[in-house]
Amino acid sequence: MPILRIIKSDYEFYHHQALNIVVALDEENRKILTTWWKENNGKQQGVLPKLKVTGFKLINDEEFQSLKIDFSESFQFEAKELQKVNLH
Repeated sequence: MPILRIIKSDYEFYHHQALNIVVALDEENRKILTTWWKENNGKQQGVLPKLKVTGFKLINDEEFQSLKIDFSESFQFEAKELQKVNLH
């Protein structure tokens, strides 16, 4: 019987609500975002302080019919627009 391994990614994925895209954040930016959300939990959207995190967009890979991280260019995303998603 084959052994199935779970390969943990170095990136976590978030949905950008305004642009309707999926964004990949590395460990450092994910920690910054998590800390920011914990500090501002329960505040209304209009009152949230501004925070921009650096991440990469996910694009459609035609060859494999799946999403892949586009490392060609990094972007700045507003933290309040990001919502965590699970891509399994």
